[in-house]
Amino acid sequence: MLPTSESRLLPDPPLGEEREQQQKRLEGNAPIGYCSGVNSSDRLTRRRFIKVASASLGAPLILRSSLFGADTPSNRITLGFIGMGRQNRSLLGRFLRIDGVQVAAVCEVDRTRREHARKVVNDHYAGQTGQGTYSGCAACVDFRELLARKDIDAVVIATPDHWHAIIAIAAARAGKDIYCEKPLCQSIHEAQEMVRVMDETKRVFQTGSMQRSMREFRGAVDLIRNGVIGRVERIDVGVSGGPGIPCDLPAEPEEPGLDWDLWLGPAPVRPYNSILSPRGVHDFFPQWRRYREYGGGKVTDWGAHHFDIIQWALDKDESGPVEFLPPPQPNAQYGARFVYDNGTEATHIEGNTIVFHGTRGKLHVNRGNFELWIGSEEVAVSTSQLPAVLSKYLPPDAPRVAVSDNHYTNWLDCIRTRKQPITHVKIGARSVTVCHLVNLSYYHGQRIKWDPARQAFADGTGDPKWMRVGYREPWDVA
Repeated sequence: MLPTSESRLLPDPPLGEEREQQQKRLEGNAPIGYCSGVNSSDRLTRRRFIKVASASLGAPLILRSSLFGADTPSNRITLGFIGMGRQNRSLLGRFLRIDGVQVAAVCEVDRTRREHARKVVNDHYAGQTGQGTYSGCAACVDFRELLARKDIDAVVIATPDHWHAIIAIAAARAGKDIYCEKPLCQSIHEAQEMVRVMDETKRVFQTGSMQRSMREFRGAVDLIRNGVIGRVERIDVGVSGGPGIPCDLPAEPEEPGLDWDLWLGPAPVRPYNSILSPRGVHDFFPQWRRYREYGGGKVTDWGAHHFDIIQWALDKDESGPVEFLPPPQPNAQYGARFVYDNGTEATHIEGNTIVFHGTRGKLHVNRGNFELWIGSEEVAVSTSQLPAVLSKYLPPDAPRVAVSDNHYTNWLDCIRTRKQPITHVKIGARSVTVCHLVNLSYYHGQRIKWDPARQAFADGTGDPKWMRVGYREPWDVA
């Protein structure tokens, strides 16, 4: 249910309690979360979490509905943001500029980033109120406290990958719709659990593989599906790097104000290193994604974009490859292949690109890039030519894929209509499964046969244990 015009927002926080709260949490007798501005009597203990989840926290702060565009208050969507690093700061800025949206809370385990994000929101609304001040954005350390707020309709998750499934499933069970950054999750089992829970809870879920909302990729998919380059025989796909590696970073002094234990969450205990969680507000993408404990290297990072486009172009959103082949050389960073049931073979190469080789032509597509060959003749060299190419090669009644020109408003529109967004959870799950299976072929150096209908290993290959990752207690996706 979307909130009324009396959006319940929390007041300014008392400062200086994060370390005390962190120490208590580590000792096992603490609140499970700490949301700045909540009275001590209202903070969540493990015993009270379920009770608090059914009650709204904080005192009401009323904002004029005109501040949120033409939408009526009943259509306003109230958002919470979880994980305020480089990516979610960008997403926060985008959503703040969309009419009909109100940001009620941010959540981040690092105090500097948390307070910075809260200030961004408060400053934005202060400028809109015309009063010069606004203090309505709550700032939470623990995502569970944000999820307990009844005034929040939906959440935007941009944490390290090892947290995605746990937070998204908890959000769905708390009745929130979800925008979750790519890659969807950390394992094949997590992907399957996320699909199951989203089906069960009927939540609107958008995976952050936003290339499906870019015209060059949509145009390429329409051309390929309509046979303009003939039958696709092979694909070269570069994802900016290789598979994940074990984390062996040295210990560093911990960052003041960082709840390192909560950053790790389900991952194994290890000392702090600033490569994993950079100090302060940073304007680059941290390299935790290189390490298998928290991500899957570039194979999952960019594979969640480019492998996803391959799935889309080949009309395999409800299926996937049937075979995964490791590179010929052990420990290679490139050269893994995956094969579809019609014989189309994709090869993981160096660089960042997708090139489809068909029986009648070739198509290269990437962000801001589009090139098309018919036979040996190059007929398009830039994205600016795409409208003319589509008009020339596709008749007016040619089938087209769904159109989304904005990944974020597509999700918000679907929250209101309860329809499926352009990259819903089942699409994200199928695409990340391809990523994980490619990585498994690298990690184990084995040929893998896959049954996409059963979503299981086939013909005696693989090991069901590979479909899961371990969790540090008490965390789990169950």
